[in-house]
Amino acid sequence: MSILTAAADVLRCFSSTRHDVTVTDLVTLLGMPKSNASRLLRAMRDEGLLETVGDSKRYRPALLLAQIGQLYRFAASLIDRADAVVGRVSDEIGHTGYISVRRGTEIIGVTAHPGRHALRVVTSIGDRIPAFASSTGRALLARLPDAEVRALYPEGFVAPSETAPRDMDELLARLAETRRNGFAESHDEAVRGVRAISVGLGDPATGDEVALCISFPAATVEPSERLSIIRSLAEGAAEIAALTQDKRFFPLNLSSSETAP
Repeated sequence: MSILTAAADVLRCFSSTRHDVTVTDLVTLLGMPKSNASRLLRAMRDEGLLETVGDSKRYRPALLLAQIGQLYRFAASLIDRADAVVGRVSDEIGHTGYISVRRGTEIIGVTAHPGRHALRVVTSIGDRIPAFASSTGRALLARLPDAEVRALYPEGFVAPSETAPRDMDELLARLAETRRNGFAESHDEAVRGVRAISVGLGDPATGDEVALCISFPAATVEPSERLSIIRSLAEGAAEIAALTQDKRFFPLNLSSSETAP
């Protein structure tokens, strides 16, 4: 085992429930000889990877690791991370996936993963659709207070289809449902014959917000597959939200009756 591999194994011992380690911990967790564990912890301390906790024999991650973590956070953008999740889900499910952003009252697709099914949804990157009448738009509008949503539509809006919100009251009710369930869903709204499921998230440090979406022809997905799409998107988004410390992220709530198609 190389010294680099051993150091990486030590760092993997830290978690949200284990903030520091001792020589004994490494012996137990890694099966490492006590003398090796002691030398390794001292070496990692001397190189600035670890620091001792006061005068104790416990070691915790040092400032250098926190600085590297911050650099990683900013080097990998929110869009990159979200796109990786959508790409994975799209590949597993076989339906088209998108990452979208909101600009005022419109939603713009910025990345896409075409589905592999013969019958699939295809929307061009850069196309603009109404935020109020799309799952991606409502996933992002739900992150705003209702007063800000009202301010976006001072003159109201015209529904593009019978299944889209018809007025502000209905839109706010849909947004409340999105916050409650942890995802937004559209059916035959901005694009006829298309159903879509979206989850919104953001990065408070940069102010960026994105919607992760899987879309598919409305008649092709069974209830079990729909739930699989919801879970996969929500779980992937939750991992990113934990990393960015997104306090406006709405966790998945499949116990709500509104999750029925």
